[in-house]
Amino acid sequence: MTLRQVDLTEAAARLLRELTVRHGRLMFHQSGGCCDGSSPMCYPLGELNLGDADHHLGDLDVPGLDEPVPVWMTVAQYQYWSHTHLTIDVVPGRGAGFSLEAPEGVRFLIRSRLLTEDELAQLRA
Repeated sequence: MTLRQVDLTEAAARLLRELTVRHGRLMFHQSGGCCDGSSPMCYPLGELNLGDADHHLGDLDVPGLDEPVPVWMTVAQYQYWSHTHLTIDVVPGRGAGFSLEAPEGVRFLIRSRLLTEDELAQLRA
């Protein structure tokens, strides 16, 4: 099994399936803070312009969706988070107005843990 640096909870997968029905294919960009509070921001795929300053963290395989959901963050932010495993979850509450889940009364959030030395070696290989 290939180690992934980003995963999601079943609650987040359920919400992604619902949002996909309404908005089509989706993507995440892990925010760096400021007005959106360091949250994983969910957008219709292609709505956010990506470039050389962005790092593709991985793809989420969401059961029930035909296509994976890519997850991005800035290269500068990845330098700080490169040693962590991230799990996208969803909790009650209102998040940023820019992310697709905002009108649903819930918000996506990141749960993180440090990668083990073995996991870090796998990612580097």
